[in-house]
Amino acid sequence: MLQIDVQKQLGDFALNANITAPAGVTAIFGQSGSGKTSIVNAMAGLMTPDAGRIVVGDTVLFDKAQRTNLAPHKRRVGYVFQDARLFPHMNVQRNLTYGGDHDADRLIELLGLGDLLNRHPAGLSGGEKQRVALGRALMCNPQILLMDEPLAALDARRKAEILPYIERLRDEVKIPILYVSHDVSEVARLANTIVVLEAGQVAIAGPIGDVLSQPDAVPLVGVRAAGAVIETRIAGRLLHDGLTELSFSGGRLMMPGNLGRLGQTVRLRIPAQDVILARDRPKGISALNILPVRITGIEQGRGPGVAVGLLAGKDKLLARVTRRSLQRMELAVGQDIYAIIKATAVGPEDVGG
Repeated sequence: MLQIDVQKQLGDFALNANITAPAGVTAIFGQSGSGKTSIVNAMAGLMTPDAGRIVVGDTVLFDKAQRTNLAPHKRRVGYVFQDARLFPHMNVQRNLTYGGDHDADRLIELLGLGDLLNRHPAGLSGGEKQRVALGRALMCNPQILLMDEPLAALDARRKAEILPYIERLRDEVKIPILYVSHDVSEVARLANTIVVLEAGQVAIAGPIGDVLSQPDAVPLVGVRAAGAVIETRIAGRLLHDGLTELSFSGGRLMMPGNLGRLGQTVRLRIPAQDVILARDRPKGISALNILPVRITGIEQGRGPGVAVGLLAGKDKLLARVTRRSLQRMELAVGQDIYAIIKATAVGPEDVGG
């Protein structure tokens, strides 16, 4: 468990954040200048808060009132930056063990680094460099891992290569991970918990599936980023037409591609802008996914858009429609309607393990 309650004045910018992070991945999400990097730098000891307290497990890293401020090298914090910062004159093996060799064999296997050990950074792709940087950070046996925009410099292909490795670490390395990003697809795929920052303060926080599906969270995360995150299970593979059948509490979904083996858990992000609403069950349409849902909330924005919270079984969904559609359909909280989701609306970046 990680607890951060810090205040810091940085010119005209004031950081005042109170965060509790359980085991697993906690995403620190927000626009540029919202204070994301300031929080991880305070965790690492690279920035000293004006006031507050930082605790990891039973270890107090910083406590202004008690005059406790552990030096960075005594904090047992692993830090992965946007750029890998590997030593160019060392091969991968030496880069990995520079700070220690805790659980080296297991981490090398988890991150798929076995074939890279004798190579030098100049011969690695961006994704390979970040996997090495991640391994190096974990081999120092940290009690918490900080990842500050680790995929921001990678193209879509390299991101797709490294994300499964981070998912494996999330599931198998039992330490809190703070993951800073402004990319909602990364956050939705990796995080268990999300903290949304706005102007240096926590605007909203909680389990990822709850926060991203809240209608009133749309202005905070952005209209294009808003959407639901649900856990599904592979119930069937219809490979003759390139689809995978997924089951969840709200029914069945058909999604493109071979998403894994039968019974495997798949995390799915469904963007709000790709959910269509209907008062009656539609017939004769091309969309394969038609779900009975109940309206749980309606949030009208400043513009023409309206966020509509939905409940499908026990899972939360989110739709974004126009104000005119809301009025024309006479939608209201408590109504039972239908949500229509095109199979092609969910991209590969929105599907995770």
